[in-house]
Amino acid sequence: MNPVKKNPGMPNDLFSLKDKTILLTGGAGLYGRGLAAMLASTGAKLILAARDLAKLQIVAEEETAKGNTVFAEQLDQGDEASITALAARVHERFGPLDGLVNNAVLRPMKGANGSAEQFADSMRVNATGLMLMHRHFGKPMADAGRGSIVNIGSIQGMIGPSYELYTGTNMGDMPPDYFFHKGGMLNLTRFYASLYGPQSVRVNCLSPGGFFNNQPEPFLERYCEHTMLGRMADDDDLGGSVIFLLSDASRYITGANLPVDGGYTAK
Repeated sequence: MNPVKKNPGMPNDLFSLKDKTILLTGGAGLYGRGLAAMLASTGAKLILAARDLAKLQIVAEEETAKGNTVFAEQLDQGDEASITALAARVHERFGPLDGLVNNAVLRPMKGANGSAEQFADSMRVNATGLMLMHRHFGKPMADAGRGSIVNIGSIQGMIGPSYELYTGTNMGDMPPDYFFHKGGMLNLTRFYASLYGPQSVRVNCLSPGGFFNNQPEPFLERYCEHTMLGRMADDDDLGGSVIFLLSDASRYITGANLPVDGGYTAK
């Protein structure tokens, strides 16, 4: 009797990140905590990096207690010296990364009339800092001839603001910096996908829709009606797509943007 053959196009380890070294920035926030849990569960060596080291250490301890391999490192993405110092520590201990998830974000502007100084602070982290992360971590990946970078964007980098969602709530105004740098992230993704592609490093963007965060009921009702799935995202909705883009399952995908929004931008 002939043994059952596995489908050669779908090996068991196609989506595996086991023993790969992954760096996730911003691993304790709204998106980051869920991503940290899902990435840690894959068997990867996960490095978390953000400004608040104490919060990251709590996350690392919680995940390590589950039997996962998670480390916490300090990073100020608005300071190139901090980025280069982290890169040196990571490369000395682990060598070139297998994957980088750029999830860190600074949101100093609280509305359309925020100050020019706040806008500049936002760009220092979310534009210049993002570029430097690609430079200081992507270049060693390219030199090693492998790796995947996933940028966590937003549907607000794809579409304009929907002011009608906020009518009758106390959620405040929408800031222009977030739309600006998330839109810029899409083309920065394409730039580095082209630059690093010949060295087999893939660079993609993932654009989430709204996450449930106990928003006011009028907003929730309007937002959910606008999605095809009729709900907002939760902690488990983003990680699968990130794992896909980090893994060999997406080995021929680069320079792409994947909306993870329940169909919001398609409706």
